Amino acid sequence: MVSVEEKSNSNYLITLSPNSSLTGIYRIIFLASISFVCVGIATVFYFFGAYLILPFAGIEIAILLIAFYLSFKWSSRKELIYISQEVVKIEKGIHKAEYLWEEFRTFTSFQIEKDANKSLRLSFRSKGDDVIVGDFLNEDDKNILINEIRNIIDELNLEAF
Repeated sequence: MVSVEEKSNSNYLITLSPNSSLTGIYRIIFLASISFVCVGIATVFYFFGAYLILPFAGIEIAILLIAFYLSFKWSSRKELIYISQEVVKIEKGIHKAEYLWEEFRTFTSFQIEKDANKSLRLSFRSKGDDVIVGDFLNEDDKNILINEIRNIIDELNLEAF
């Protein structure tokens, strides 16, 4: 998901995050319903004498919860791109900035490349360093990001003159 916000004149914030079909309370409802059905079926089999079903159902639910936790943690990643007349700043992380890159805008270029799988690879380059952005986005969102960054750069270049 790509969202662009103009903080003030010539200051832009682009927020990138992976697409997520389950958010907030719906995650808990989904996991609780699957767990309830699994434990319910295992309890019925337990009362009919299949005692090993219950512990394996517990293991199954534990593995399911771990898998969904890792998936939800991955989907809460965010990348923030600040573009102003002076600087380009990129922050990457889950709840706080775990990675920070900042460079003067005049020394920074926006790179669009295709990798071996023919998917777009977007990055900001300055002084030989490449910072890849939006690696988790689908192709449509990458195209939206390309157009938004082009529009922002064009607008900032017009203001400079």
